[in-house]
Amino acid sequence: RSQRSVNEMQLLRTPGDIAQATSSLNHWVEIDVEALEANLRVLQASVGASEVIPVVKANAYGHGAVSIVRVLEAAGVYRIAVAWLSEALALRAAGATCHILVLEHVFPSQALAIVEAKVTVTAHSKEVVDALSSAATSAEQAVANTHIKVDSGLHRFGLGVAEAVELANYARSLPGVSVQGVWTHMANADEVDDSFSDEQEAVFLAALRQLSWIPVVHAANSATLLRREGLRFNAVRTGIALYGIVPENTPDPGLKPVLSLKARVARVSAVGAGEGVSYGLAWRAPVDSLVALVPVGYADGWRRSLGNRGSVLIGGRRCRMIGRVCMDQFMVDVTGMAVAEGDEVVLIGEQGSESIAAEEVAALTGTIAWETLAGLGVRLPRLYHRQGQVEVIDAMS
Repeated sequence: RSQRSVNEMQLLRTPGDIAQATSSLNHWVEIDVEALEANLRVLQASVGASEVIPVVKANAYGHGAVSIVRVLEAAGVYRIAVAWLSEALALRAAGATCHILVLEHVFPSQALAIVEAKVTVTAHSKEVVDALSSAATSAEQAVANTHIKVDSGLHRFGLGVAEAVELANYARSLPGVSVQGVWTHMANADEVDDSFSDEQEAVFLAALRQLSWIPVVHAANSATLLRREGLRFNAVRTGIALYGIVPENTPDPGLKPVLSLKARVARVSAVGAGEGVSYGLAWRAPVDSLVALVPVGYADGWRRSLGNRGSVLIGGRRCRMIGRVCMDQFMVDVTGMAVAEGDEVVLIGEQGSESIAAEEVAALTGTIAWETLAGLGVRLPRLYHRQGQVEVIDAMS
């Protein structure tokens, strides 16, 4: 078995600048570590004394959770949040030492793994807290930390006020269980009219009046923490804003995009007038044309619906995507340009004076930047850099 085993994420220390590190890569993601750190500082300044809990679910919104968490830990972050227990356990296995909060559903059968990994979970039933108590008391000096979620109107995960209060008090009575937090989630935080947040706040406050003994209280996501000071409590959760995306209808406190998606031209070919390209020949050349092949496809999260609609940057110019996006590649019209194999292509990011934001790509596919970024596949190597100097590469072997 080789040292770089198949289907295993590797962390490769690579000296040198980005051009050197990417000279033999077909495609890659660049992560600006300084931008991430700057965004964290901006958000911390925005919320004052409240704790900022970075959300690193979904592979840190496509940015690569393991390396992102290492940066956050080095920056002094006390607590992070993920959606699922599997994400928390993977981070623990990769060496994460900070407090990890699991926001979504867990099973009673997972209690021992939760306690052994020292992970905090959102408890939603007596069966879960009973299992946590049993697992904690059977392990020497172990404590199972939990948060309780109040469903204040989103009607996704969580408990009504009466149920949440009952469960919190029940968990408090059990040996080996410590209720550390109570939280809720806003339904329309980034809408023009976010007045439903007032109704949710009233429901949440009704729960808090009966749960004043719980130390950590959090309700605000990225949009809420920037729009509603009264919902910051003593902790906030930030996902998309940490990565430099400002939610709609939300003031920008000075965030910087962290991620760029790039590739290198794999082929340049001549296409005669009337000839088609890609599956279904959905684009035909109106005149003799020059076509560049870009090795990123829908398997990498570059949506098929971008065909004949999207643009990329080559040589500092916008170039139109043509034909259907394939699983591993797509084509671009570069007629009249001097383009060669190996030239850099920017799908998300800046090149020269031009830029393409994740929000633009999302709008073309009828979705949001959250989905665009979180959908970027793991086979895209991720390069973490400071001022263009690569520190770490995460890559599938």
